[in-house]
Amino acid sequence: MKVLLDIKDHKAAFVMELLKNFSFVKAKPLTNKKEKFLNGFKQAIEEVKLAKQGKLKTTPLKEFLDELR
Repeated sequence: MKVLLDIKDHKAAFVMELLKNFSFVKAKPLTNKKEKFLNGFKQAIEEVKLAKQGKLKTTPLKEFLDELR
């Protein structure tokens, strides 16, 4: 199982050291690039949820594709 933790910067070193002491846990920090990707992906999922609930205005696909021309 994989788990993503959000840890305050000043506690990160402590938590990483703690996790390294468990032989059954592999822990490595995310790169900034991966962190930005995950945050963007998370935001996109939230926007899809809001759109499905009708709380976010969307553009019909045909209209969107017409704008690209």
